[in-house]
Amino acid sequence: MQRRDLIKGTLAVGAALAVPARLLASTLPAQPMAGTPRDRVLFALAKRELDRAGAAIWKRDIVGIADFGLHSAKPRFHFVNLERGEVQSYHVSHGSGSDPQHDGWLKQFSNTEGSNATSRGAYVTWEWYKGRYGTSVRLGGLDETNNAALRRYIVMHRADYAEPSHIERWGRLGRSNGCFAMGEEQFRIALMHLSGGRLLYADSLGLEEDGSIQPLPDLAMIERQPLDLLQRPATSAF
Repeated sequence: MQRRDLIKGTLAVGAALAVPARLLASTLPAQPMAGTPRDRVLFALAKRELDRAGAAIWKRDIVGIADFGLHSAKPRFHFVNLERGEVQSYHVSHGSGSDPQHDGWLKQFSNTEGSNATSRGAYVTWEWYKGRYGTSVRLGGLDETNNAALRRYIVMHRADYAEPSHIERWGRLGRSNGCFAMGEEQFRIALMHLSGGRLLYADSLGLEEDGSIQPLPDLAMIERQPLDLLQRPATSAF
């Protein structure tokens, strides 16, 4: 399958993020070689996105990676702990505008206000606040593909439709308005591990645990790109 480079096109950060990657590489632990093939790619991707985001991220121990190339019934939100060399995976919902058929597959991304769709790209997690779904975490979009996150009210929050029991009943999670919605226990973990200046990265990767790529559904309009991150220098500028 032909795919383009992961951040080719519109995935470009602003001038405020332009910190040379070589200055950041020395602050990160070496890429672990243990774990599944998927985990090794996630570690490489987390380090690359930290380098790309630069000074916009001020806590660099844990990175959240949402892989919307997998069905919503699968654990596809990965907490990549660079200090401990561990990956923990949980469920996360995508937006209704990204899945109008409501079959559990994300078909498209959008950064448009009113689209109720998920946006791809890098985010910085900001402060907690009390909203419609209780405690939530504000997000700042760092790319042209998600820079409307704040005015679109794209946040991390808990929701009943994101509970594992919803999967047991319906075979999929419910849909958000573009937010990263999780079950109560999983969102509590996100509050501890990902809030307060850490990186969240969302894309359609389709990474299975054995390193294989999940085929896209026929209706999907999203493009996938090569995931040969382990063959690239960890400090490459993209």
